[in-house]
Amino acid sequence: MATSSDQASRNSFAGYFEWFVHSEVTGSILLLACTVTALIWANSPWAGTYNDLLHTYIGVGWGDSVFKLSLHHWINDGLMVIFFFVVGLEVKRELVVGELSSFDKASLPVAAALGGMVVPALLFVIFNFGGAAAKGWGIPMATDIAFALGVLAIFGKRVPLGLKVFLTALAIADDLGAVVVIALFYTEQINVWALVVAAIFLAILFPVVRLRAKRRGVVLALMVVVWLAVFASGVHATIAGILLAMVIPVRPRLNVGEFVSEAEAYLEKAKLRWKSGSCIVTDSEQLETVEVVHGRAGDTLPAGLMLEHTLHPVQVWLILPLFALANAGVPLGGDLGAVLASPLALGIMAGLVIGKPLGITLLSRIAVRVGKGMLPERVTWMQVAGAGCLAGIGFTMSLFISDLAFNDAALITAAKIGILAASLISGIIGFAILSQALPKPSIEG
Repeated sequence: MATSSDQASRNSFAGYFEWFVHSEVTGSILLLACTVTALIWANSPWAGTYNDLLHTYIGVGWGDSVFKLSLHHWINDGLMVIFFFVVGLEVKRELVVGELSSFDKASLPVAAALGGMVVPALLFVIFNFGGAAAKGWGIPMATDIAFALGVLAIFGKRVPLGLKVFLTALAIADDLGAVVVIALFYTEQINVWALVVAAIFLAILFPVVRLRAKRRGVVLALMVVVWLAVFASGVHATIAGILLAMVIPVRPRLNVGEFVSEAEAYLEKAKLRWKSGSCIVTDSEQLETVEVVHGRAGDTLPAGLMLEHTLHPVQVWLILPLFALANAGVPLGGDLGAVLASPLALGIMAGLVIGKPLGITLLSRIAVRVGKGMLPERVTWMQVAGAGCLAGIGFTMSLFISDLAFNDAALITAAKIGILAASLISGIIGFAILSQALPKPSIEG
């Protein structure tokens, strides 16, 4: 029999999860709008202004030294660090207290994510083995959680909560895999001393964060130094976001029960002082009591979760739309059919459209068959296949990896066209499958 605390925990999770899903869904609309805007702009008579804007250099100088990056690099190497920081917070939360926090919980989404990474990469290699585009095998491994959840949300209450949780946990595990791939396989040259500097400042940051340093400027300065050190190391600067997220605690310093016990005593004391007619401005004892309660209340708030709540809207409403504007503007002129028929585009489309659902469904079935996983309540295998198709909407991470994989502009353009086409096809197929697999809406008369 479930206790009231168990029920409260489930209600709290459901409330947080619904907030997360709805924020992703609303953000996906803006992401789509920015993608369309970038495509129209890059193929309009004003395409030159689009390219000139992205290649405008912005930076700072001191003495004879200058540090500057193009606007495109500031978005991809700067703002996207915040995106990866939020991804890191989500990953850590899931690993510590969420759907990836135990073997029983994690086995199914992790198996699905593994299948959804390995099979698409293998299909890509089949099309591009030994070719100029062979290095792009990591492109079709990614899932765009915003777009995937956005399509899923169209079905409203027809979608079981278990399917939403499965797709979200799968996408987060997928993100973690993509980060590992970027760090290990898309780093050409490493400056070891810069990495040592990053490690030292991370080690300094770890106790500073846990001691809840009041000077946020110190914490921010340490984070910027870590970013600069990782940037200088040759490892992609966005990896700094993941590393920084790992030092942020996701559990509170004080549990709610302890806080309530302490607060009751202090609040009773404050109540007595207030009833005596004393004013908090002149009554130091009353002021101190309120300050203690305020401080202890802060100790009950998980730092990681609070940062997620603060930064998630920034990521959804600012960073990802800017990323789409800066990266989705590919020229569609020339022989578009020839580009789509190239091994690079075909490999990406095969990986995302076929490899994703195939790998996710196959590995999920194996996990369940060997007793290492169990389908969520009210979720069917057809729904898993539909969710697997939605996972083929690569977009953000796929576009990001394509810029890391290639230096040749023609290859980058072909890759991005393949990603956009595959994401559109995957979304349509996923929608069609789920429209049949999900329970029909009830008609109330």
